[in-house]
Amino acid sequence: MIHSTSPHPSGPGADWWRESVVYQIYVPSFADADGDGIGDLRGAAGRLAHVAELGADAVWLTPFYPSPWADGGYDVADHRDVDPRHGTLDDFRAFVGRAHGLGLKVVVDIVPNHCSDRHPWFAEALAAPPGSAARDRFVFRDGKGPDGCEPPADWQSKFGGSAWTRVPDGQWYLHIFAAEQPDLNWENPEVAADFERTLRFWLDLGADGFRVDVAHGLRKDLAPPLRDTRGADAAPLNSPPEGDDHPFWDRDEVHEIYRAWRKVIDSYDPPRIAVAEAGVSAARLPLYTRPDELHQAFNFFHLRCPWDAAAFRDVIGTSLDSARSVGCLPTWVLSNHDVVRHRTRYGLPDGTDAAGWPPVAGGGPEPDDTKGRRRARAAALLTLALPGTTYLYQGEELGLPEVSGLPPEALRDPIWERSGRTRKGRDGCRVPLPWSRGGTSYGFGPGGSWLPQPEGWGEFSAEAQRGRDGSFLELYRAALRLRRAFRGDETFRSLAGAAGELAFRKGAGLECRVNFSARPVPLPALPVLLASDGLTADGMLAPDTAVWLDARD
Repeated sequence: MIHSTSPHPSGPGADWWRESVVYQIYVPSFADADGDGIGDLRGAAGRLAHVAELGADAVWLTPFYPSPWADGGYDVADHRDVDPRHGTLDDFRAFVGRAHGLGLKVVVDIVPNHCSDRHPWFAEALAAPPGSAARDRFVFRDGKGPDGCEPPADWQSKFGGSAWTRVPDGQWYLHIFAAEQPDLNWENPEVAADFERTLRFWLDLGADGFRVDVAHGLRKDLAPPLRDTRGADAAPLNSPPEGDDHPFWDRDEVHEIYRAWRKVIDSYDPPRIAVAEAGVSAARLPLYTRPDELHQAFNFFHLRCPWDAAAFRDVIGTSLDSARSVGCLPTWVLSNHDVVRHRTRYGLPDGTDAAGWPPVAGGGPEPDDTKGRRRARAAALLTLALPGTTYLYQGEELGLPEVSGLPPEALRDPIWERSGRTRKGRDGCRVPLPWSRGGTSYGFGPGGSWLPQPEGWGEFSAEAQRGRDGSFLELYRAALRLRRAFRGDETFRSLAGAAGELAFRKGAGLECRVNFSARPVPLPALPVLLASDGLTADGMLAPDTAVWLDARD
C-alpha cells in the first residue's frame, strides 16, 4: 500500500496544520491561577512553556465562554466573552500573546449546534409566544397525542432520555444533548449571521482557528411531520448514526454552512483553520474537508480501533485514502475529554464497553495497567509516525490513567443524571492535571480542584517525570523532537511484517514497527531512533512495543 503526494510546506507558513501536533487544553482541568479550584486562562498561560517544550505546534482550548456549566462549558451563554471563572477577554489576549511568543498557534472551540438555556436568546424565546421570531431561532414544536402531551418525535438525547422538553405554554423544544442546551435553528439566517460575527470576533483577537463542536448536527430535517428515528440516534458520542438520511445527523445541507465559514476564514492572513468534530461514517467524513469547506476532521475511527494489527492497518489505510480523496491529510487522536483515557482503555479486557466503564454498581473488569501502559506508549509512537495532524489530550504525555474511583457526589457530567445514574459519564478523564509531586492539588493551583484528584496523583506529574529515563513525558518529548525531522514528505508505504506486526514507512526515512502479537518479532538491520519500551536481550521487538527506525539512505 503506497499513499503519495508531493511534499508540502511545513512550519509556520502555508498549510501549517497539515503535519502539526495540537495539544488539547481542557480549560477547567489544566491549570488554576486564582485558587478557586477551576482552571483558567491565566493558569493555562503560565503552563504554556510545558506545551512548547514538549514540541507541540498548537493548542486547542475547550470552551471558556460564559456558561452555567450544565455540560462543562459546552452550554454557552455568550459566544463572544469569557466566563469569569476562566478570566477575562484581556486574559484571552494575554494567552494568545504568550502562545504566539512561544511559537504556538491557538485553536478555540466553537459550539454552533446549541447554546445554554441561560442565553439571552432562549430567555427571549421562552417569554415570546409560539410562532414568534424569538422562538424561530430554536426548534420549538407542538407535541403529539392528546393536548400535545407527547414529544413531537421520538428523537433521543445523546446524554440519555428524550431530546424534547416541554415549556409551560405546551410547546416542546429540541435539545440533542442536555435539556439546558437548546438546539439552534440553522434554517434561520439570523443564527448564521450571528455565528459569522462570532468567527470574526475570535479571529480578530488572534485565534488561529476553530474546533467545530458537533459539526455534523447543525442542520435538521424539520419539514412537518417530523420523522421518528426508531432508535437510529442512540449511538454513543462521536459514533456514526445508523442508516442514511437521518433527520438530524449528517444532513447534506450542513455543508452550506461550512462553505460560508470557509470564505470568512480565508479572508484572514496568516492562514487560519477549522477542524470538524463529526461523528459520521468513513465514507461521509471527507465531505467535511472538501477544498471549499473545513480543513480537517477528527478521526474517531483511529481512537476506537481495537488493539490489533489488522484493524489498525485497515483504519490507517482507509483514513489516508479518504482524506487524500479531497486533498487533505487525516487527523489522529487517541484520547480526548469525552472518552476513557487510552492507557486505561487499552488495559481493559477485549470486548469491554469502554463508554459504559466503570460500571456504577462495581464488579466490572479491572484494567491491566501494565498492559495498558505498554500499549499506550506503543500507540503514541504509532500515531506520531503517521502523515497528518496528531491531537494530544492534556495528560496523555504524562501517561495519566482514567480516574475510575470518583465518588457519586463528585460527578458533574450530565450523563450521570440523565442516564438515571446508570452511567458515570466522562468525569474520569477530566480530573485536573498534576504538575508537582506534592502540594495543594499537586500544583494544579493554590486551592483545591473541582474534581477530586486521587492519592498518589503527584507521581504522574510533570515534575516527577521530567528528565527521568523511561518516563512517558520523556518518550513524548523525544518523539515530537524526532518527528519534526521527518515532516514535509507525506508519502506513506505499508511494509511486510511478521504475524501480528504493523510496519510502515513515512516519507523516505521514518520506519515504524509495532508488535501487537504475544511473541517477540525480529527487526530489520536499521538504526533504532526510538522505542516505546526496551527491546529484548537479543534485539527483537517485544510484544506491545513500537519502534522507530532510521531508513534514510
